[in-house]
Amino acid sequence: MYVKRLANMNEDTDVESTINSIKKDIEFKGANVWILFFAIIVASVGLNVNSTAVIIGAMLISPLMGPINGVGLAIGINDSDLLRSSLKNLFVMVAISLLASTAYFLISPLSDAQSELLARTSPTIYDVFIAFFGGFAGIVASSRKEGKVTIISGVAIATALMPPLCTAGYGLATGQFNYFLGAFYLFFINSFFIALATFVMVRYLHFPIRKYIDPSRQKVVKRSITVFSIIVIVPSVFMAWSVIAESRFNSQAIKYVQEIQTEEMFEEVEIINVKRNYSSKEKEIALSLVGKTLDQRQIERLQKRLVEFGLDNTKLTIKQMAGTIDIDAQANVLSKLLESKDEQLQEKERKIAQLTAELDALKLSGLDNVQLSREIAVEYPNVKRFSVSSHSVYADVVSGKLDTIPTLYVEWINPKDTVKEKKLNDWLKVRLGIDELKIVEIQ
Repeated sequence: MYVKRLANMNEDTDVESTINSIKKDIEFKGANVWILFFAIIVASVGLNVNSTAVIIGAMLISPLMGPINGVGLAIGINDSDLLRSSLKNLFVMVAISLLASTAYFLISPLSDAQSELLARTSPTIYDVFIAFFGGFAGIVASSRKEGKVTIISGVAIATALMPPLCTAGYGLATGQFNYFLGAFYLFFINSFFIALATFVMVRYLHFPIRKYIDPSRQKVVKRSITVFSIIVIVPSVFMAWSVIAESRFNSQAIKYVQEIQTEEMFEEVEIINVKRNYSSKEKEIALSLVGKTLDQRQIERLQKRLVEFGLDNTKLTIKQMAGTIDIDAQANVLSKLLESKDEQLQEKERKIAQLTAELDALKLSGLDNVQLSREIAVEYPNVKRFSVSSHSVYADVVSGKLDTIPTLYVEWINPKDTVKEKKLNDWLKVRLGIDELKIVEIQ
């Protein structure tokens, strides 16, 4: 079948070359040590100055993926020696990465956590997807006979193994262990799902499983790898489920806050801060409000609405700061309120201008041109013919602004009289009930 041929990966698979390549990438000594050390410093600088381009460059030269792929391959082909070597080299790589990043952040004059650092402290479900499918792309590319360098470089960027380790080093250097734990947790999840993808693909492509001469040795190895796999997989599945649950909570919490702001009670109340706290023990949404104080009935309504968004076991904490805000907070709140009111006022002004233009157009479109021509003939006999347009658009060449102005196009019998033209303009504005009119002479 065409579909089967299209999706077939076995045809171009080079098993022996792939195994040798992964085993070679596992080795960590000499130049690889220094390449990793320098790459970690470069990535740390990129995180410190918030430069995405620098971080990407560092990920391209990092040798971190080798031992992780080695773990997946070792479990897939039942090779205990390869597994021990992969784990040992992975441990050394992580230790050097933490040492380098911690040393950099200890001496760096920039101590504030930028957005690139903060993004590596809390894993999301998207990190799981990226690591898992990035791992698939990596092992599929590695198993091809040719054309794999570009793909593997892309996988190194997408799976982003280095930034979490650099952020963990930042946490150690600054004594912020919540950063260290969150970033290291992200690195562990990325590493596990890359290894898992490698394991799945190795089995799917039917890589040869290692056999041992001694049957007892074969059983011990198989049992050891199985126990190790269970030890790693069980907590990782739990972690992945936790990440999914937290992502869902945050998504629903954002929708909840957006929805309740449409309630009538928030016409005189401003939400100035929202905090979402998720843990296995307690889930909480904390709202800081300013303006008119909500009564108990309104608060109970907000609590009941949590159920609509699947937030049944979530605690709603409302902090109402009317009359208790310091000067800076008051200034911030007033600034936000004024900006909001200014936007509303500008929108109303736009609508008024639009409605005025439409009204003028209606007045002009409903004009009795026969009656008007009679009146102009009596008042201004020098007018030969005319035309009134409500949709004449004028463009300012300098500013680029466009303006729609009602226009009277006039052809005079004799050379025009400027004084009479002005009188015609004033008379016609009163006659048509409009504020602005432009007169254009036609030949």
